[in-house]
Amino acid sequence: MNDLATSPERRDRAAERLTFFQRFLRRPQQVGSVIPSSRFLEQRLVRISAAREAHTVVELGPGTGGTTRALLRALSPASRLLAIEIDSHFAGHLRRDLRDPRFIVHEGSAERIADILTEHGLPPPDVVISGIPFSTMPVRTGENIVRAVRAVLAPDGHFVAYQFRDRVAVIGSRIFGRPEVAVELLNVPPMRVYRWRRN
Repeated sequence: MNDLATSPERRDRAAERLTFFQRFLRRPQQVGSVIPSSRFLEQRLVRISAAREAHTVVELGPGTGGTTRALLRALSPASRLLAIEIDSHFAGHLRRDLRDPRFIVHEGSAERIADILTEHGLPPPDVVISGIPFSTMPVRTGENIVRAVRAVLAPDGHFVAYQFRDRVAVIGSRIFGRPEVAVELLNVPPMRVYRWRRN
């Protein structure tokens, strides 16, 4: 593919990085990283989550929507993707930039995932993918989120969390059991990807 063909995508990613960095400067505890996920991490998340086979997917903390776009490319035409974003700026950005009939943006806390699914008439999700920074939130909040995720997952559903630090692994291990772990080095910073299955 030539440079002319890829330049709009490059411009979009550059704008996404700038928006992400600006929100990090304003709310570092909520954003948790200075730049969005790399395309390598996005592709790994799609594979690990088995998103291509999922009917209902929930993304916690989609930010500017890089991973969201990768998920939408992978999902079937009949699937649904619910993004739960606590930052009003990011939520507005997603509503403006991602117009897809399969996609719903909800501004609010991931602790309320059960109520939010009910509000939008969605069934138990096959996959919940989380990029929210567990290491910068109170431990009780993190525990509430992971318990809420476990409670709503479909049988054999997956919870996938990608993090720089390991707090989510500690919390998740107490609630789900031991996770599968992968590392994506082609990301700044390198990310651990944890996966749990509800059984």
